[in-house]
Parts: sequence; structure tokens; C-alpha cells
Amino acid sequence: MENEVSAELTAFGEAIRRARKSSGRSQEEFAELCDLHRTYIGQIERGEKNISFVNILRVAKSSGRKPSALFRDAGL
Repeated sequence: MENEVSAELTAFGEAIRRARKSSGRSQEEFAELCDLHRTYIGQIERGEKNISFVNILRVAKSSGRKPSALFRDAGL
């Protein structure tokens, strides 16, 4: 079960990274836009952090996408 969750966090983090990069923003710029710390964004993108619902909404809004699009892009 833990490996499955880890794989899903990694896939979701990669979807967030792709969304951030497609917006042309650095992690630092994106984190500021999301009102989150840059290291936290990096941890999310690497699948090291289990991102909360509120932060998913922040990331989605800042990337100009719906949360459902991020999940779809991650294959979830």
C-alpha cells in the first residue's frame, strides 16, 4: 500500500511540475504565487510530501488549471 501511495504522490508531483514549467515559472516564482514555500513546492514535485486539499487548490489556481486536470494529467 505504501508503495502505491508513493507512486501516486510522485505522479501527482510530476503533473504539478509540468504545469509549473508550462507556465514558465521557476519553483520560487510559483511558490510565491501559491503563497507556499519554495522547498515545499520542490518536495511536492518530487512526491515527498502529501499535499493537502487547500494546497492543491492553491497550486491549481496558480497554474491556471482545475484540480481535476492536475489529477487527470497524473493519471489518477
